[in-house]
Amino acid sequence: MQRKALYSLLLLALIVAPFAGVYPVFVMKVLCFALFAAAFNLLIGYTGLLSFGHAMFLATAGYVTGYSIQTIGLTPELGVIAGALAATLLGFVVGLFAIRRQGIYFAMVTLALAQMVYFVFLQAPFTHGEDGLQGVPRGKLFGILSLSSDLTLYFVVLVVMVLAFLLIVRIVHSPFGQVLTAIKENEPRAISLGYDTNRFKLLAFVLSAGLAGLAGSLKVLVLGFETLGDAYWTMSGLVVLMTLVGGMGTLFGPLLGAALIVSLEDRLGDIGSGLASVTGVDWFRSLGESATIVTGLIFIACVLAFRRGIVGEIVQRVKPLRA
Repeated sequence: MQRKALYSLLLLALIVAPFAGVYPVFVMKVLCFALFAAAFNLLIGYTGLLSFGHAMFLATAGYVTGYSIQTIGLTPELGVIAGALAATLLGFVVGLFAIRRQGIYFAMVTLALAQMVYFVFLQAPFTHGEDGLQGVPRGKLFGILSLSSDLTLYFVVLVVMVLAFLLIVRIVHSPFGQVLTAIKENEPRAISLGYDTNRFKLLAFVLSAGLAGLAGSLKVLVLGFETLGDAYWTMSGLVVLMTLVGGMGTLFGPLLGAALIVSLEDRLGDIGSGLASVTGVDWFRSLGESATIVTGLIFIACVLAFRRGIVGEIVQRVKPLRA
């Protein structure tokens, strides 16, 4: 009941946010990365598979959606579906190669394949190389509802985000999700019980890729562009950071981690200017250019001080109190 109350309050806050003076595009960007982190957490937090190449699904969906809407002329919903399906298909192909390995070898296979996809996007004519896709129109939803208004698009993205999160919750609490947890805890034991673990891991990988692709499709619709930065390995590292900071293996943790990291990267310059004005130290003004250093320090602090992440540590401390 407490968890449902927390999610209800979060949903209420998101509904009220644009009317309370919060910039809708910024919140939509946070929601997209929150879905990306939640999709990644489905793989690492509940299946125990560390992928260093999840950026390829985010970027693939973004490029396919942007190209479909801008060049082919598809409506936004068809473009988003096309992008998510492309990421799902790519996830199936990559998963066939990757799930045959475990541990660091699995991570290196996904990283290598993601870099191959990055160089394909760098050379492909439809991606426009380093210039990226620019000026992707939002269009009209179902050919009727114009998405040119930030407020209209905000509620469309919010509805899709809620439905995707409910799907993740359903997956985690289903018998399929329990098998994934068993594979993470003790794969040989799961095999001895008669489960085809490779089939379960492949399905988890494909689901994670598809949801990550959905986040990429929504992101290009919100921002109106897609660049190579989404396909580079640093984006894969960023989603790992979001998940670890928030709490790996928790439902709410990746959402919180994504909100913290995206907010920090976007508002670090403003925070630095405020600190410089208060303290009189001009060095703080350069914080906006040092976002990677700050996120690196956060990662180190997370590993040293709270390895379970913010939500994981809170849950761990609340359990004895409930008992």
